[in-house]
Amino acid sequence: MAAPDVQAIAHLLELSLDPRQNKQAEAAIALESQKPGFSLTLLQIVASQTAPSTIRLASTLYFKNFIRRNWTDEDGNHKLPEDEVVAIKRELIGLMTSVPSNMQAQLGEAVSVIADSDFWERWDTLVDDLISRLTPDNATVNNGVLQVAHSIFKRWRPLFRSDALFTEINHVLSKFSTPFLTLMENTNSVIAKSQDNPAALKEAFTTWNLIMKLFYDLSCQDLPPVFEENLHGISSLLHKYLQYDNPALHTDDESESGVLEYVKAGIFEGLILYVQKYEDAFGPELGLFINSSWEFLTTVGLETKYDILVSRALQFLTSVARIPKHAQAFEQVLPDVIEKVILPNLSLRESDIELFEDEPIEFIRRDLEGSDSDTRRRAATDFLRQLMAQFETLVTNVVTTYLNHYLQNYASDRKNNWKSKDTAVYLFSAIAATGTATTTQGVMSINPNVSILDFFQNNIAEDLTTEGIEPILKVDAIKFVYIFRSQLTTQYWHLSFPLLVKHLGSNNYVVYTYSAIAVERALFMTDENRQPIIPKADVVGLSKDLLQHLFALIQKDSAPEKIQENEFLMKCVMRVLIFIRDGVLPITDLVLANFINITKVIRHNPSNPRFQYYHFEGIGALVRYAATSQHEKLEKALYEPFVAIVQEDIQEFIPYVFQLFAALLEANPSGTLSDYNKTLVTPILIPTLWESKGNAPALVRLLTSIISRGAEGIIQNNQLEPILGIFQKLISTKTHEALSFELIETVITSLPLTALEPYFVTILQLMLTRLSNSKTEVFSQRFITFYHFISAREDKGLGTDFFIKVTDQIQNDVFKPIYLTIILPDTQKLTRPFDRKTAVVSFTKTISDSQAFVDRYPKGWGLTCQKLLQLLINPPVPPTVDVILDQDIDDLSFGVGFTQLNTCKKTPKDPFPEIVDVKKWVGEYLKRADGRHNGRISQFVQERLSSETKQALLAYMQG
Repeated sequence: MAAPDVQAIAHLLELSLDPRQNKQAEAAIALESQKPGFSLTLLQIVASQTAPSTIRLASTLYFKNFIRRNWTDEDGNHKLPEDEVVAIKRELIGLMTSVPSNMQAQLGEAVSVIADSDFWERWDTLVDDLISRLTPDNATVNNGVLQVAHSIFKRWRPLFRSDALFTEINHVLSKFSTPFLTLMENTNSVIAKSQDNPAALKEAFTTWNLIMKLFYDLSCQDLPPVFEENLHGISSLLHKYLQYDNPALHTDDESESGVLEYVKAGIFEGLILYVQKYEDAFGPELGLFINSSWEFLTTVGLETKYDILVSRALQFLTSVARIPKHAQAFEQVLPDVIEKVILPNLSLRESDIELFEDEPIEFIRRDLEGSDSDTRRRAATDFLRQLMAQFETLVTNVVTTYLNHYLQNYASDRKNNWKSKDTAVYLFSAIAATGTATTTQGVMSINPNVSILDFFQNNIAEDLTTEGIEPILKVDAIKFVYIFRSQLTTQYWHLSFPLLVKHLGSNNYVVYTYSAIAVERALFMTDENRQPIIPKADVVGLSKDLLQHLFALIQKDSAPEKIQENEFLMKCVMRVLIFIRDGVLPITDLVLANFINITKVIRHNPSNPRFQYYHFEGIGALVRYAATSQHEKLEKALYEPFVAIVQEDIQEFIPYVFQLFAALLEANPSGTLSDYNKTLVTPILIPTLWESKGNAPALVRLLTSIISRGAEGIIQNNQLEPILGIFQKLISTKTHEALSFELIETVITSLPLTALEPYFVTILQLMLTRLSNSKTEVFSQRFITFYHFISAREDKGLGTDFFIKVTDQIQNDVFKPIYLTIILPDTQKLTRPFDRKTAVVSFTKTISDSQAFVDRYPKGWGLTCQKLLQLLINPPVPPTVDVILDQDIDDLSFGVGFTQLNTCKKTPKDPFPEIVDVKKWVGEYLKRADGRHNGRISQFVQERLSSETKQALLAYMQG
């Protein structure tokens, strides 16, 4: 296959930037990407000085994504030809030193992917290559080198300590740390020489910004010896640039941080690390920085461009306050600290009010999700709480004084002094909570020196009931209920809940969104008896109006991105449906119509993964509670929009759609395949649909649901071999190995043995190849389960002897080592109750009915008895089916991939529902088998078992 043509690829990249031609161009690029040398062609375009910057940047992005998908396989082997791998590594570093910063950042991510698999053993020249390119004063080249280094070394930050990790870090430090310190000194000299040259100064500060990132990277796991030896000199430099100022580095825009702010924020980040991890070495240097931070925080302006810097400075003081001996420095000056540092940064600013009014969804996310960790308010609150952890009573008393002052100020002029009330509520919340708030229960641990209920009664309740107050105060009141929800009694909740529902009718975006957030959490909460704190009948009664209103809010603006903007509203819809359960039946048409309308609109531009997830969870809840009684209606209504999603290849939605198709099919009380389902079989067997990793789990669920209901049609339409082809593809990858067993077990359960017999040798051959070449713990467990599944099903013409007969065709007597080294020793490790139950049945039938264990494997008979008795010590108990299915879903990761829907999750199926008491069944089965085989089992018990095992087994047979 010829290498891609540079001009042709550049032209396709240009077309991909045009929304009208985007899809076709991307499809054409995907075809080109299969040709050898595609990645190097992209790098040629990136390097081209004549190509437009938009095309160069597009090429950089395609290169990054190509490397992500194609660098290595699951086992870490390179997927690209070795000469292409070598060329990429060779070209990339030089390129990083010559392209603009926005391209550097994208190439840096590609470097990070490569380093993940190759650094350092398969790329041991990299550090030397980087060092050789560093210069005394060429900032452009240095910045490229440092960007590469940061792309690689930042990977260490979240990792757990391990020998391999420290071997890699020591490899880097042995070569890089001394040149790095030299670069610090050189950059310091360049800055000194560039005082009157703004362009050179900015470049040098960009270098210093990268130096601070690398200072953190290199120190994140352990204190580098070279840094420890030079700690005083490094500290002097850090302190110098923490105090540094030059008007040439100031930004004109009050809201835009400049490189000077980022450098200082990076210094604080490094200081926080050193205080938290290396205080014993760094302690003597601390005093200087505490004083500088204090001075800075009492003089800095309120402009938003300083926010990141102020929040980092406060985080630094917070980390200092965590250490008792350093915290003492604050004790004597606590009133000053609270007045001059905490209160100014905790108070509402004009920029906050502008955000509230102009970008309400951004205000909510910052306020609620902790994405405000770089805001002054959050950082000041954390500092205050840390001081309170050290001096609880003292801080509470000082803050209470200010709090009362703010409340009195508000009372004197409620219209003009409403910000004082906001500060008071915020201050109270800051000192009232002593632990971290949880997503499920809110604040659980409370400062004993304050009363939540008194404050609620005296200051919050009125803002929940009063009309015409400032919207921000209304939000404060709703948020107070949300944060301290676990502290409110049932009586307070019964009063508050109708008010929260009422505020959904507000015309203010933030007010109605916060109401939805609080309503959703209220419906999630239960009392000590696991009963909902809000009576179900109350919510069912108002569910029609509530859902209608929520859907109206979601669809207020019909643009796809606006409908998806507010995931909190859709999460509330989902929670209402989970809460009312079959209470949805009278309003199914209303809910269904809204879901379908939203689906049809947002499929044109999927833009908010959280919204999409809650949306499909909501449909899942509707299917779960309405499909059994209104199956035909749901299937007919959802078929068209769901099929459109598959046909248009909306990758973000497809895994959800297949799960919902499966849930609808499983809910069909007739147990047959409708015409709609029959039309799905051919499309879901198309191999390309299985290429996306995110599709496979949902497709397997749908396919297994179809097979178990439509086996006859699969045989008639010659679809068995394509299905077995899918099994072969799934079993070859570690990601999908468990799914392969799910699929093949359904096939064997559902189809007649005569249709499958020609394929059994190949099926087992694939499994044994994986077992010998690349066994994983998951694969081993699923293989053991599969063996027991076959062994336990004599009623289907299978059984132990059938399994042995098939394995003999692969290799004579290969069963013996498999049984002795894998099945017998590891069956006890099976964790799923139904797998353990199947293993009990399998072992029981083996010692009862297997001829091979009579003739070929007499020792195996006794060993099997022992393992059976071990399983029966803790007999498998069927899992309790969670009928509520109220898992919280705040911590999921989203994106194109597979996210399981909890509301319509497939429930485990008991393979032997007729066996209720496992121990009793074993005894009765052995007794009957003994009769069938003319006392053979009793004879083997006497001949082949130890006295202890003999007694135990006879106890079951005689019991």
